[in-house]
Amino acid sequence: MKVLLVKDVANLGKAGEIKDVKDGYAQNFLIAKGLAKAATNEVLNKYKAEQRKIAETKALQEAEAKQMQGKLGEITLKIAKKTGANKHLFGSITKEEIASELEKQYRISIDKKAFEIPQIKELGSYKVNVKLGFGLSSQMKLEIVGE
Repeated sequence: MKVLLVKDVANLGKAGEIKDVKDGYAQNFLIAKGLAKAATNEVLNKYKAEQRKIAETKALQEAEAKQMQGKLGEITLKIAKKTGANKHLFGSITKEEIASELEKQYRISIDKKAFEIPQIKELGSYKVNVKLGFGLSSQMKLEIVGE
């Protein structure tokens, strides 16, 4: 009996592969546990359609990441903070602050985990690396000014 594996199965194959197995093994184990489906034309066509949809979604997300990469390269984000003597900040700039200011000033929503920042404790200009996924990253300018 031919089956389409829905999940990886040890010593048999990976998800998405079509395998020829004995009827009892297919019915009593693979299909019963939800590891596979009988490889009918309907099931195969549905699986291929799902894979195409996933590929299209991934391509769209990658295009959006490339567009975001260009936008972030042009941005100079300004954050105003209270300072003490010698232009030292009270505390330091965090990834959360950068993400929220980027959202407020430019309406760009990026997860705080995507930012790689140096330790910022003084006024001045800094470069912030932003990981966008799909192997893409960008560098954004950050200016810290006193209130």
